[in-house]
Amino acid sequence: MALPPEKASELKQIIHQQLTKMDVHSRIREVLAETIREELPPQHQQLSQEDLMKALTRRGIIDDVMKELNFVTDINDKEITSTPKPSTHFVDRQTAMLKKTNIDPTRRYLYLQVLGGKAFLEHLQEPEPLPGQICSTLTLCLHFRNQRFRSKPVPCACEPDFSDGFLLEVYKESLGEASKMADATTMLSICDPVHIVLIKTDTSGETTLVASYFLEWRSVLCAENRITNVAVELLGVGTESKVSVGVLNIRLEMYPKLNKTLSQEIVTTQFSLERQKTAEKERLFLVYAKQWWREYLQIRTSHNTRLVKIFAQDENGINRPVCSYVKPLRAGRLLDTPRQAARFVSVLGYERAPIIGGGNSKQEQWCTLLAFLCRNKGDCEDHANLLCSLLLGFGLEAFVCVGTKAKGVPHTWVMTYGIDGIITFWESLTGHRYIHNPIKPDDPPIVEQPKPLYPYRTIGCVFNHHKFLANCQPTDAVEVCAFDLHDESKWKPMSGEAIKSVCSPGATTALPPFPPLCASSVDAAVTSNELELQLRMLVVEHRKDLGLSTVWDDQLSYLLSPALAAYELERTTGVSSGNEEFQDAIRRAVPDGHTFKGFPIHFVHRNARRAFAACLRSPFCDEILCCRGDQVRLAVRVRVFTYPESACAVWIMFACKYRCVL
Repeated sequence: MALPPEKASELKQIIHQQLTKMDVHSRIREVLAETIREELPPQHQQLSQEDLMKALTRRGIIDDVMKELNFVTDINDKEITSTPKPSTHFVDRQTAMLKKTNIDPTRRYLYLQVLGGKAFLEHLQEPEPLPGQICSTLTLCLHFRNQRFRSKPVPCACEPDFSDGFLLEVYKESLGEASKMADATTMLSICDPVHIVLIKTDTSGETTLVASYFLEWRSVLCAENRITNVAVELLGVGTESKVSVGVLNIRLEMYPKLNKTLSQEIVTTQFSLERQKTAEKERLFLVYAKQWWREYLQIRTSHNTRLVKIFAQDENGINRPVCSYVKPLRAGRLLDTPRQAARFVSVLGYERAPIIGGGNSKQEQWCTLLAFLCRNKGDCEDHANLLCSLLLGFGLEAFVCVGTKAKGVPHTWVMTYGIDGIITFWESLTGHRYIHNPIKPDDPPIVEQPKPLYPYRTIGCVFNHHKFLANCQPTDAVEVCAFDLHDESKWKPMSGEAIKSVCSPGATTALPPFPPLCASSVDAAVTSNELELQLRMLVVEHRKDLGLSTVWDDQLSYLLSPALAAYELERTTGVSSGNEEFQDAIRRAVPDGHTFKGFPIHFVHRNARRAFAACLRSPFCDEILCCRGDQVRLAVRVRVFTYPESACAVWIMFACKYRCVL
């Protein structure tokens, strides 16, 4: 029974490590020197392999080695090439127990192992992290058919030590839950790739999108021993989308073993047909879009300056129809209302796509949803696409609006079209809502016109997952815009069939599937306590530098909690409540002749030093933290509100009470 080459090399490596650990080589050298010196005559100083083995056996060295090696054989599967683990391996008594997972024997699984990385040249000069030292890390995030996974973070290095396995269930929805296990032919028709996103987290907790890759896993269907190894070259994002950032070594394995594998020719032909079908659909849509654009320009020559965006580049620099970035997204039990969804999207961080060099130019980068969620921050387009998808999931008729705000800065926001004709704008970066009451320029001057409260100036187009409409009214100013989307004299629509041909789920293999939202992994109470303790230490140090002592009032700190809860409730629902009880409690806690001051502030990160530095920049907060007087008592309260994807709204309130001495 011959071992495959990869198993043989693995076994050799394990044996070599164990021999090195037992220091067997030095013991063999000692036996060799002793045998030559004592047992061989001076004229015969050559020792045969057989003589050496006898000497090693006599001194018990071979027995010691055999005791340290523990042979484990899988009795259920004698065929070594088809076992998921090496059939023979030594057991290291110091290593932690591996986690086991239950596998449904009636289901088909793809086991994806990441066996390390190499050629991450950006981290060539990274020093080896010291034990316990905080360092920058790399994390892999995976999505496959509504299943999401995250690797353990590993220190940034030229050869990052990724060593994770992910068990992906392979199924086909159209066959139903009770269907038989998917065979090779059925799996060949499942064209969803494994989306791999690489995130870098620096020492301050800031995240950066390093790479986004779509792995074609179906090559394993034609592997003879159900296992295939692939070296995946990851390319950068945005302006660096043509630059290699590193290589991942990945092993793919099917469970249970396929009864019949496909030929390489069949798999290659399937890939080729899918590419041709996608390319043809994209070509036909491009031809249609060009014709539609020519017709739009013929309506009015000034239309060529309006922000009518039909295509947008994703993080890999690929042009995709904007309608493909939106899809009805249900949050399950994670979000209960559309307004809560708007609050969730607003606490995801805002960051413009980075550009190399100066100037005010903006790098366009509409991220795929997985890249946006894993990084926990993105540009206004990413926020608007996610909010629109969630509102569509809640049954609203929602659209992403593309236009400008003050000073002609390009911007995107979300609009909902009520069944009663009420137009509501949703600002995805803040969660604010605005009712749109258009100004009617034809009305006589005596008629009072509404004053718009929203920051938007112009609007070029609106779109969702199956509609795209361009503004063809005489002016694109939002305040006078009529949103009668069914009136083609005001809004020029694109063909719904044309959009569906390239943007509906499964229409082309080029569309990345939408991932589900994940519940928060942040413990709100523990995180609130940790941040509060860190802020207390920072306040004590700050006042000590000013020559001031610090006395904390724990009861006053606790009384600040209702205010923070009310602030978050108001941000979510727009309704303020509980202010009377809070004021009554504070009046009772502050004695006569004393003064109370409080300063609330809101953050979407959990970095105590960053938050404290921002607070000091406020003169009101600085006045509290540097308070002087008689019987000065300080208070601080932190309240962390968790949302899906481990997004957090962090409310902090500093307060003090003291007796004025004039």
